[in-house]
Parts: sequence; C-alpha cells; structure tokens
Amino acid sequence: MNGLLRPRHPLPPFLRPTQAFYHDYVRYASPGGTVRIPLSSPKVIGIANSRGERAYQEDYHSFATLSLNPEELRLTVSRHLGIEWEPENVGHPFTGQVVFVGIYDGHGGSTVSQYLRQELHGLLESVDKSHIPEMYEHVKEFGGYFKRFNGGLLSPWVGPSFGDAGEMDLHARATLTFFEVDRNLEAEAAAKVCGSTASIAILHSLDNPSTPFFSAQRMALTVAHVGDTRIILCSTHSGSAQAMTENHRAEGRVESVRLRRMMGTGVIADSFGDSRWMGALENTRSLGDLKWKRWGLTAEPEVKTKLIEGPHWAFMVLVSDGISSVVSDQEIVDLARGASHPKHAAMRILSFAEEMGSSDNLTAMVLPFAGWGHVRGPDQTEKLREYRSSQMIGAERQRRM
Repeated sequence: MNGLLRPRHPLPPFLRPTQAFYHDYVRYASPGGTVRIPLSSPKVIGIANSRGERAYQEDYHSFATLSLNPEELRLTVSRHLGIEWEPENVGHPFTGQVVFVGIYDGHGGSTVSQYLRQELHGLLESVDKSHIPEMYEHVKEFGGYFKRFNGGLLSPWVGPSFGDAGEMDLHARATLTFFEVDRNLEAEAAAKVCGSTASIAILHSLDNPSTPFFSAQRMALTVAHVGDTRIILCSTHSGSAQAMTENHRAEGRVESVRLRRMMGTGVIADSFGDSRWMGALENTRSLGDLKWKRWGLTAEPEVKTKLIEGPHWAFMVLVSDGISSVVSDQEIVDLARGASHPKHAAMRILSFAEEMGSSDNLTAMVLPFAGWGHVRGPDQTEKLREYRSSQMIGAERQRRM
C-alpha cells in the first residue's frame, strides 16, 4: 500500500503490535452493506511531488485507515470539542476507524523521512500508555533542556498516579508516538545528524451512520505537527485559508518563549539574516536530529483538534516547505479551489511553486471535504499570481546563466 516498504530496522519487541489493523481503504455503510473506497484514488487523496533541483528526494508522505481505541476518540471530542460522541451507536467496524495522512520533509538525508513514511501510521496505532514511563526516562537521558521536562501532555502517566490517569486521548497518543520515533531512531547512526519535519492529520467521522471524510457532515480533525510542513483548510463561505499549523522557528512566538525559558539565548542570524537556533537549526522541533536534542530541539508535537462541519469546508491541503516557502497559504487554496479533482488541485499547486523558482523537494496533498466544489467568494490572489508569473518571465534562463 502506498509504496510502504519492509522496515530496515524492525520495531523493538515492546512496540510490535500483535496485529496491524491499518489498511489502504476507507469503509462506510450503505443499504447494500459495507463499501470500501481506496485511499489511493486521485479523487480521494490528490498527491503531487517533485524532486525539484535537488539531487535526492527527501520529501515523503503516507496515508492509511487506522483502527484506534473508541474510548480515546470519545475522550478527544469530549475534551477538545465539547461534543458527546457515543461509539456504541456507530457499530462495528466503524467505531475506531480514522483516516491518517502524513507529510514529512527530511533534511540532512532521507533516513528519518523514509522511516516516517514506513512506520509512523503503524506506530500511532500500536503505542500504549504503558510505554510512557520508560519513554519518559529515555527522553530525560538527553539531558540539557530535557532535565526539566515534565512530560508535557504525558505527565499524568509519568508519576505515581499512573494507574488513576485513565485513557489517553489523541493528543496524548500523538505526543507519545512522536517521542517513540526518536527512541526507535537511536539505533540508526544517520539519525544523529539528519531529521525530518512532520505534519499528520487524523480524520474521525462523527456521523451516524459513519461516512468517509470526503462526505462527512461532522468530523473531528486532529493535527499533530513539528517543523515547517503545513496543513491548511479552505472555507466554502469565502474561500479563505485557515492554517492548522505554525512553523516552528526560533524567532516564532511559541518557540522563542519555550526555548528562552528553558535554555536562555541561542538564536544566531546566519549570513543571509535568517535566524538559526544554536546557529545551525532552522526548525526548532523535528524528529531525528538526535545530537541536538539536549539543546532544546524537541519531537514534542503541537496538537490541536477542530470540528469540521462538512458543508463549511471545501478541502484540506498538506504541503512541504518547498512549496510554502514561495507560495502563500491563500495562494495555495486559491490554486486548488477551481480544480476538477484533488489530484488536479495538487498538480496546480506544485506547478505554480516550480514557476515561482522553488528548487527544493516539493510535495502537495489535497483531501476533499463535503464542501468540495462549492467555494464562494472571489479568487483572492488571482491578480497577484498573474503579476508574480509575469515577473518570473526570463528568470529561469537567468538562473542557468
């Protein structure tokens, strides 16, 4: 499925699930029985990627349908959306069904981003709260920044009250999964000096009977994110872009507070005037990059859950920074809104980024929601894109000279 490979380094025994429940199709109930829709269809998930002008491809992606603990799903929508969803009303096999989508932008090599493509969805499905105390001790061993780390969202399961902490929700599950990635990568020498940013989306239909994400009238969208890959929504009401992720950079509001509180100063501008943490790191959260962990580079994701009322949202886009570095969020959704199907939308986004001179690896993923094809309001960046395109005439030739 989706080019997933046999892992070069199998998961350690304590993380190997007795049975993998993930698959490459989404199910929904119909009068004639259960229907399976392949996620690989270009009308279900549209994907476009390119190596750009780089010698190697370090962008990767993955998608799968997972089977998660229904109680965790119930807790997530109750705690973060204030909605009481009763899994027993949905029935088997839909109670734990969620669709997982991830985009990974490697740097310093492709070791970590390839590992994420192969393993992250299965790891998210298989981690258990019983792993938390041992994982926490491992994180503390990084020292430095992590000497004062209290576990973050996992702190209820770290101390002596472990037995009373109850079930995790998706926020805790995603956090545990990201930390476990770093733990598993300890056996990979290349992961000391290379890493990957990552943005994942978990789509959970709240409809009864259950519906697939592209037609769901109510859906919980949970996003977990480290680095500068981006997830963006498009509103049907106005066509406006709404970002679900914030770039994790040393000069950013959230990251500057976190790093200065724990580590003091450490931001150094490079010769281009760009801020670098410790003078070397553009992103202050990533998976891998193990030699930098003690200096505050963390795998702890920023996690949020949003209620998606299907008719109000047209689609979701995931992009790597090869696109977002040259194309704005609003341009991205405006490029996608008039496309005939999600694959066409992804190709339009990638083509414009190439036209704007991006030389990095580029990846765009587009997932339609119930409002697909019903975006109202004007194309907000059409004139700007036309102007930018006119300014790029001859630029390709100049770059080759």
